Amino acid sequence: MHININPENFTFSENIQVRWTDLDPLAHVNNSIYIQYFEIARGRYMLEAAPSWDWHKDMFLLVNVNCNYIKELKIGMPETKCWVRTKEMGNKSFIIEYMITTGKGTVHTIGTSTQVMFDTKTKTTIEIPDWLRKEINNYEKDGSVVIKS
Repeated sequence: MHININPENFTFSENIQVRWTDLDPLAHVNNSIYIQYFEIARGRYMLEAAPSWDWHKDMFLLVNVNCNYIKELKIGMPETKCWVRTKEMGNKSFIIEYMITTGKGTVHTIGTSTQVMFDTKTKTTIEIPDWLRKEINNYEKDGSVVIKS
C-alpha cells in the first residue's frame, strides 16, 4: 500500500475522541478500533464531499479495508484527527485513503478501503454515478483523484 503520509494531500479531516473503552490492556488504542475511526470519518467525509448523497437511495459496499499501524495511539494525545480522501475511482469502485495523526502531524496509522457502488433493489453492483464522480472530483485537490477505467 502506497500512501503519501502528508496532511497537505488531504482536504478533509475529522477530530477523533479516543475513549477509555477504545484502549487495550497496554493502554493504547486497540487495533480493531482504528477501523471504527475510519468508518466515522468516512461517513462525515462522504456527507461533505458529496452533498447530494442520499443514504437511503445511494449505497456502496465496503469490500476491502487495510490498516497499517505506525505508532501507538493513546488517550489524551493532542489533536487526534482522521484524514480522509478519495485516492482512485474506477467504473464501479473507489478507493479511500485514511491517516490518523496527532499534534503537529505525528502519523500513527495509515489505511485504505475499497467501496463498490451497489443497487439495493436489484442487489447488483452499479457504475459510480456521474454526479458522485463530479462532486468528489470538485471537492478533492485538483488532479489528486486517479481515474481508472
